[in-house]
Amino acid sequence: MANGGTKTAWKVPEPTLRRLPWYLAFVKLLKQKGESFVSSTQIAKEINVDSSQVAKDLSFVAIAGKTRVGYEIDTLIRVLECFLGFTASHKAFLFGVGSLGAALLHDSGLNQYGLEIMAGFDVRDELDGKTINGIPVFHMRNFPEKQQELGATIGIITVPVEKAQEVTDEIIAGGIKALWNFTPFRIRVPEHVVVQNTSMYAHLAVMFNRLNSIQTTEK
Repeated sequence: MANGGTKTAWKVPEPTLRRLPWYLAFVKLLKQKGESFVSSTQIAKEINVDSSQVAKDLSFVAIAGKTRVGYEIDTLIRVLECFLGFTASHKAFLFGVGSLGAALLHDSGLNQYGLEIMAGFDVRDELDGKTINGIPVFHMRNFPEKQQELGATIGIITVPVEKAQEVTDEIIAGGIKALWNFTPFRIRVPEHVVVQNTSMYAHLAVMFNRLNSIQTTEK
């Protein structure tokens, strides 16, 4: 059974990694309804992918289904959560406590997926010493001290786009190993640093383009 280790995870195609949390969310709903087993066909129908793709995706986590009954839900949940890293606690700092940054600090659900935001940082003096949802906010100048104290490995970047690269360079120099970048700027990092870009603007552009195509076709 896969243990979610780094070497295994790196071999998994990114599209598979993006689908696995959808599978997990669906089987958790089935568990709440009292179900004990789920088939790849059921998952495929709910997620709108081929059942063969579901089976292929789940092969990466090395879980075997039972003939004619499918996968045991409790086992599947446990294996997926472990493989995706949701059962471990990952310390994170958030940089840029604006509207989006503050919203993420308010999102207590991130803890359920193993992301523990230890502190927020901002350049505005009036935010220094405040707390949001129980999470302390410090001035950016305090980052080296707090990094020494708390040892975060993940940096969440929600700063203005013009500050994205500057903040990236500063926090990498301070020992941050992975970045969750919410800005539309494609930050540059050394090869040993992990980056996950989550641009809402890019997703909006895709949605608007597809909506426009549908509306054009309907005319």
